[in-house]
Amino acid sequence: MPSTTVSVRLPSDIATLLDEVAKETERPRSFHIHKAIITYLEEFADVQVALDRLRDKDDKVITAQEMRKVLGL
Repeated sequence: MPSTTVSVRLPSDIATLLDEVAKETERPRSFHIHKAIITYLEEFADVQVALDRLRDKDDKVITAQEMRKVLGL
């Protein structure tokens, strides 16, 4: 897959933490930055789906007690 270079400015304390993790894992900073962005984007997508469902008046909301019953807990 082709890649694109992106520059970011990080506060020095975050850059230091990133360097420590990179050294400990023997992986480059770019590896950890890539993983962090992927995780963020996946979480963001999940939040958007949840918000869309909360706003959908036709989507039935059930209680935790109802869910436990459905799951047999």
